[in-house]
Amino acid sequence: MLGETNTDQKMGKVQDLFAYQKGFKLSMAIFHRTKKFPKEEKYSMTDQVRRSSRSVVTNLAEAYRRRRTQKYFEAKLNDCETE
Repeated sequence: MLGETNTDQKMGKVQDLFAYQKGFKLSMAIFHRTKKFPKEEKYSMTDQVRRSSRSVVTNLAEAYRRRRTQKYFEAKLNDCETE
């Protein structure tokens, strides 16, 4: 396919990872649940919870793309865990 490297063909895509799929599904569930939060929490608690849940999946995708550098990969996985 256009734009794919040999590494992509061997390793697959980040969306194929079980952890990514679970994280994305959880992120969407959190988004839908936070819609039911009280209005007074809309711009504080709700925003923070949503950003945090998206950050896990984003950091995992970034770690996967940069997996050739061991230290960077580990640092991004630590970011996922922290979030």
